Amino acid sequence: MTFEKKVIVTIAPTGGVVKKSQNPHLPTQPAEIAEDVYRCHGAGASIVALHARRPDDAATCNPEIYQDINSRITAKCDIIINNSTGGGVDGDMLRPIEPGLDEVIFAERLKGLKAGAEMATFDAHTVLASFNGREVLVSTSPARCDIMAKCFQKAGIKPEWECFSLAHLLQDPTRLINEGIDRPPYWINFVLGADRAIQGGLPYTPRILDMLISNLPKKAMFCVSGVGRAQLPATTHAVLAGGHVRVGLEDNLYLEQGVLATNVGLVEKTVRVIRELGCEPATPAEARAVLGLARRNHSEQPPNAAAREQYDSLALDDAPYHALD
Repeated sequence: MTFEKKVIVTIAPTGGVVKKSQNPHLPTQPAEIAEDVYRCHGAGASIVALHARRPDDAATCNPEIYQDINSRITAKCDIIINNSTGGGVDGDMLRPIEPGLDEVIFAERLKGLKAGAEMATFDAHTVLASFNGREVLVSTSPARCDIMAKCFQKAGIKPEWECFSLAHLLQDPTRLINEGIDRPPYWINFVLGADRAIQGGLPYTPRILDMLISNLPKKAMFCVSGVGRAQLPATTHAVLAGGHVRVGLEDNLYLEQGVLATNVGLVEKTVRVIRELGCEPATPAEARAVLGLARRNHSEQPPNAAAREQYDSLALDDAPYHALD
């Protein structure tokens, strides 16, 4: 079977927003995340999109916690590890700006690049999110995009470009790609269905996804994440359009109406759809080959020490970023 018939399945097991009180199957601590990811790998996932949590389950980009999670996973399987630079909406990640408005701290976000992951999320845009009457600003100005791009390059990490709207594709990501900070194929993740929480975010409709796909840069691959009830139609559309998919409790708490999901249950459901549509889930080795990532087997540990040393060395070069916070 040619790779055109292979679909890369990303599992997003935790996220930086969802709580165990919403779904008790949500893994938040390193051992349970690693075990959950191992099961999802066995069900057909080839990339894991990780968020880290503190022992109290609040969000963090602490590289030591990321390293713990990454190492536990790589000891079990060869899934591609993608660490978030978004963090979350509580814990270490926030500082107050004014009553009712917090900002995700840019310097904390950059710590997501310190744990030796093969990939990491790159939110090259500014958004305002609303959660239960509280607003959270995620500010990535063009200057911050340039700083983050330099961090990605020096750490040797492949970006996953996060796009909640067409502007998030056509503005800074396109500029940075044209400047050569990423190598093809460019991995672009369209997140649809977050419009109820993110100002400027888009819902999923067939026309909206087709519009986004039609504006992809040359030599780009795309993945689709559907939030909540958008997950199944959006990911099915992605497969039919020749793309790839992300599922998991970060994006969707339910397997079907009224039935709480597990991460492995969401992967299994997605793989069934992929096969019904005449395709197969890609293995991690196949995904690495097409994405241009180095080969790795599950006995290899991520280059944590080297990554931290390289990142720490660039902190001096990029000291001005502290002035942006």
